[in-house]
Amino acid sequence: MERAEVLKRVIGILTEAQDIRRAAEAGEDDDGPAETAGVAGQLLNEMLPSISVPADASPQQVATLVAEALGPALHTMVSGFSLAFTSLAMAHDHGRTDVSSIEVLQELALEVEAGTYDEGP
Repeated sequence: MERAEVLKRVIGILTEAQDIRRAAEAGEDDDGPAETAGVAGQLLNEMLPSISVPADASPQQVATLVAEALGPALHTMVSGFSLAFTSLAMAHDHGRTDVSSIEVLQELALEVEAGTYDEGP
């Protein structure tokens, strides 16, 4: 999965989580956390590779295989969540009361769509 797609998914997960929280605060009956878990689970299922481990592998070999297989995908996902968090934190730290967190995420999504974050790991 390409980096831009992961970033879009992360933004979608955070946006849905906010919608679910608003619904819960408003007392609306919603499947909420299960829905977000489904979206996050889908991202994990699509990004994480299957891992084949030889039956006679030592614990150290298993650890190495798992780290090598999962490392790149986890790095991309963590980078996506970190970018979204940083964007939200910067808006907060700059005292931006003119935009909501949803609007910050929408701005980030537009930047991703424009290719701003296509370069890098």
